[in-house]
Amino acid sequence: MPEQIKKFVELTSAEISKAIVGQKEIVTCLLIGLLTKGHVLLEGVPGLGKTLLCKALAYVLNAKFTRIQFTPDMMPADILGTHVYDLHSRTFRLRKGPIFTEILLADEINRTPPKTQAALLEAMEERQVSIDGKRFPLPEGFLVVATQNPIEQEGTYPLPEAQLDRFLMKLLLDYPAPEEEQKILLQHGKSTESHDLEAMGLSRLTRSDWIPKLQERLRQTKVEEGIVTYVRTLLEKTRNSSHLYLGASPRGGIALLRAAQCLAALEGRDFITPDDIKAMALPVLRHRVILRPEAELEGLTPDRILSRILEGIPVPR
Repeated sequence: MPEQIKKFVELTSAEISKAIVGQKEIVTCLLIGLLTKGHVLLEGVPGLGKTLLCKALAYVLNAKFTRIQFTPDMMPADILGTHVYDLHSRTFRLRKGPIFTEILLADEINRTPPKTQAALLEAMEERQVSIDGKRFPLPEGFLVVATQNPIEQEGTYPLPEAQLDRFLMKLLLDYPAPEEEQKILLQHGKSTESHDLEAMGLSRLTRSDWIPKLQERLRQTKVEEGIVTYVRTLLEKTRNSSHLYLGASPRGGIALLRAAQCLAALEGRDFITPDDIKAMALPVLRHRVILRPEAELEGLTPDRILSRILEGIPVPR
């Protein structure tokens, strides 16, 4: 089982790397989100390739891809869909919205009002949407990848804690290293179309039911009691930290274990190690804690505080 997951991640990452230079950890985390039935929040300045990354992921997986550009005037029906009257049949029929897809890119999600943001809550948590009192299921491999710009705050609506908690991970995209940027410029200088994935040589994996099978088999990864205690201690210390106004919830602990299970599997193991927890702790928990104002004034960040907490917890043997 771990070998199959490891092979899947290696094949997918290799194809995506033909379009996306670097960002190996980001690609791995996106695949972890897919396999654990989680969702991912990408934060980074414009121009780092967030849209291209999601398109490449969907292309390689041979999955249906939809992009929604969130705007201040967008309504929930613009995402979910609505019933419209058919003059020919004289009945109402459902006109499905863009959320009925497999990989959904919610671009600049913090630019739309809370009412529209909330339209994603049920879909992300229960993989279904409710329209006019009726429930409609979403595809098995439904994945939301939302993006937001950390710089421009004017005209934005910060995501509430309830919405943030629905994301398995929050990933921070940074500028590429000089050698990676050199390769990006050379690569795109040879092509007139930067989003032509076929021209870049990307291959598509054959569609089948193997992704749901891999998702199911992840549960077979062993979770020892010592690891559970390690995670519980971490959660408890975030709640008792003098620098944090709000610590991580039990849902955050469950998400951390799920992500660590997947990381262990893609490295060829059927058991979790403390290093798996440490590797996943920042992406999974950084958006689930809230700093106190005085901590922000000191220049502290969630990552720095979480790293300090991890350093102070004895590693289970």
